[in-house]
Order: sequence, then structure tokens, then C-alpha cells
Amino acid sequence: MPALAVHIERWPVAGAFTIARGAKTHVDVVVAALAEGQAVGRGEATPIYYHGESASSVAAQIEAVRGAVEAGASRAALAGLLPRGAARNALDAASWDLEARLTGVPAASRAGLAPPHALTTAFTISLADPARMEADARAAAGRYPLLKLKLAGEGDAARVAAVRRGAPGARLIVDANEAWTGRDIAAEAAALAAFGVELIEQPVRAGEDHLLDGISSPIPLCADESCQDRADLARCLGRYAAINIKLDKAGGLTEALALAAEARAAGLELMVGCMLSTSLGIAPAFLVAQSARWVDLDGPLLLARDRPGGLRYDGGGMNPAPAGFWG
Repeated sequence: MPALAVHIERWPVAGAFTIARGAKTHVDVVVAALAEGQAVGRGEATPIYYHGESASSVAAQIEAVRGAVEAGASRAALAGLLPRGAARNALDAASWDLEARLTGVPAASRAGLAPPHALTTAFTISLADPARMEADARAAAGRYPLLKLKLAGEGDAARVAAVRRGAPGARLIVDANEAWTGRDIAAEAAALAAFGVELIEQPVRAGEDHLLDGISSPIPLCADESCQDRADLARCLGRYAAINIKLDKAGGLTEALALAAEARAAGLELMVGCMLSTSLGIAPAFLVAQSARWVDLDGPLLLARDRPGGLRYDGGGMNPAPAGFWG
């Protein structure tokens, strides 16, 4: 039976990461480790701040199920022991990793997936005044073909126009972070269409998705906070064209793979995103992203440093780690 260890790590952000809800200069992640014999599987999770999670609360959730985990609870059993969220994600990932190390069979193969191939990730341009965002876009444009802009509502068209000036050849997606509640969403989207924006994430507050009923947007709308796991899919249908899958929201790779399958069957496009995290947190998401139209797994790129031996980034290009058990 596995022995469980859990600890909290703090990782500095490169500069500051700014969205409509505020700025971050560091991120606290929770790492769960499951050891059996000489094999150790690890999983990293980032607390979902808009759910009120903190690193200490996530670690406490994991500790609360220590007995069941060390008695050999399966990943399916974890779904009954813990709600969706970061705690279950850390344990779910550690379980996949441990199983791969014990059997010598990579997690992708055990999940019935093809070996992962290289992907292109978006690179985030933090929320700022138009001049700053234009400068940041210009600095990123040579290395990152896909940019994701953080927006805030008022003045968003000016921000996007500035980024387009800074990066005239880049693909653009934007994240409203719920800031368009109370605004004319169709008009806001129309104003961005002229700049070639190809996706708008979470225009309204989660739980107020009915505000999208009857909206005709020239740009596909994507549910982020409004779609955590499969329980949320029904209310997204007819309102969003895509969903953003994040393992910390869904509660791990197990649920994320099931969510991706059901979303595709319902005709929804997929985006796979992340919280600020190191490559340890991104590795399982990289598997889900293999079938996504939009990939936003730049968490490690936004940190001052990443873990040694992590995923290999070459600008926006992502490649599997040179050695590991997620391939």
C-alpha cells in the first residue's frame, strides 16, 4: 500500500501576473507524493482562489483522506472522497504517476492515448494599460505565435488594438475573466472581431450564463469558470462553443479525460488551460491537450524558474519531458 506525503511549495512569478481580479508575484502549489517500495509518484496542484481554496486548505483536504489513500483507495474512490478541485487533482496525478512507475507503462498508454506529440501553447499577456500590453506583445511576438490577452471590461477594444499593433502576425485569444457581465456582449465581441480574435473566454460571471441566451457572437465563446467538470456541461450547451478544461478545476486527469470525451460528443470545442504551476502540474494536462483546439499551458513560462527536468519549452512550442512517465 502507498505511503502519502504532502507539502506546500512557493514559486516566484517572473515579474507579476495580472488579471481582472488582481496581481500575483508568486504561486503556492501543493505537492502530493505516493511511495510504494522504491517507486514514488508525484502530483502538483494549484489552489483555485475563486473557490476560496488556499494551499493550506488543499493540504488539509489531502490529509483528511490519508487513511483511505494509504489503504489503497482507487482513483474512482477518490472522486467520492473529495470534491472536484486541487486536492483531488494532486492525489489523482500522484496515483497515475505511481502506477506508471510501478508498471513501467507511461500514463498516456494506460489511459488509452497515443504517445504525446509537441504542441503550441498560448503565452499570456497580463492585464495592463494599452501601451504596456502593446510593448509586452511586441516582446513576445517573435517567440510565441499564439497570445492570450487578459481583459477587464472597460477599454478592452483599445487593449486588443494595441496588442495587434505590437504583434501583427500573432493569433489572438482573449480572457474576459467574467468582466463583461452587464455589458453588451455582442457589441464587445464585434469590436474585437476586426483584430482577428479567435476565442473569448468567460465573458460573464459563472452562474450568470443565462445572460448569453440569444447572444449572437461573431467570435466563439468559451466557458472557463462556468465549466468545472461534467456536472456543468448541460448549462454550457447552446451558450458556449467551447470549454476550457483545467485539471485543478476538474479534480484531476481522470475527470478531465472524461469531461473532454463528453464535451466532444456534445459538439463543443476544447481548450486546455492551467493555473500558475510548474511542469509537474502541467505534465498530465499535456495529455488532455493532445486533442484540444486551443492549448494554454504556459504556467511554467510565467514563473521565474521551472523544475529541473520538466517539460521542454521552445518559445510557444511544448515538448514532452526528456524522461518521465507521462509520455
